[in-house]
Amino acid sequence: MRTIRRPSLSASPALLAAAVIAALLAGCGGGGGGESSAPGAVVTAPPEQTGTPTTPTIPSNAPALTGNTATDGFNWFNYRRAMLGLSALTRNTTIDTAALGHSQYLRLNNTISHDQATGQPGFTGIKLTNRLAAAGYTLGGRWAIGEVISAASNTSGHYHADELIAAIYHRFVIFEPVFKEIGTGAVTANGTYTYFTADVAANNGLGSGLGAGKIAVYPVAGQTAVPTNFFSDREEPDPVPDQNEVGYPISVHADSGRSGDLTVQSFTVAPRGGAALTTRLLSHASDAATGSTVAAIVPLTVLRGNTTYDVSFRGAVHGVAVAQDWSFTTR
Repeated sequence: MRTIRRPSLSASPALLAAAVIAALLAGCGGGGGGESSAPGAVVTAPPEQTGTPTTPTIPSNAPALTGNTATDGFNWFNYRRAMLGLSALTRNTTIDTAALGHSQYLRLNNTISHDQATGQPGFTGIKLTNRLAAAGYTLGGRWAIGEVISAASNTSGHYHADELIAAIYHRFVIFEPVFKEIGTGAVTANGTYTYFTADVAANNGLGSGLGAGKIAVYPVAGQTAVPTNFFSDREEPDPVPDQNEVGYPISVHADSGRSGDLTVQSFTVAPRGGAALTTRLLSHASDAATGSTVAAIVPLTVLRGNTTYDVSFRGAVHGVAVAQDWSFTTR
């Protein structure tokens, strides 16, 4: 894996007025042709730097692999969302068409980007809104859309999905509670390099989400086999600019589109019985790339294997005080 770039996120003007998704945007675009990007939605692993990627062990209760990259990626996103208590995303075949077309464009042009260039092989639309329209997906009412893409020499949809979830800015998009639909598409170049695209949407109204004053967390309470590390340089912008190998990110997620943001008073992680780790806090107040309804801490040291970590979050969500403590165990 080498770099992670920006996801594409847009919302209708009505959504932006309600602060839906705007928190995730570096700058607010909207319906009527406007579009903006937020950090983190591309994982790319140039073949010359990849080596031989390994797919993590799949838990016994996880969805069975089908061998189809797009289907397995879709199933894995919903498996992880369920762990957080988030609603399942419905697979939409029209959005599938847009996602597959973009993966094909990336393969044909040997590139990684959320934008397409007119006249290039496989062109289906400059922006995600254009590509959805070309596929026959009409945005209406209050809407929000997002896109994450990855490229790697591993063809496993589970691998692509979990790599995107590990990348914190990607994770903010994938675990947005109000998204309702998803389309996925994957193309493998010469049997060696796979491009995976996932487009998510809430159209004609938002999903029910978590509810006012509630958060979802990841890793979840009681989760086991959590990775110990993350390579920060794989993400653009880099969430920990002066360091590459760091500990696995820990995040909290609230609904976009409700009155008020998520604020952080304290957010810590410590090995069971030990001192709190030094971390980098990603919140809207401290990091322009982080949306206003999400936050994360990234440990500045690699986590210890087979160790239980205790996490504590204190803050407020949509004006409601939130205090949550939980733990997870590394692999």
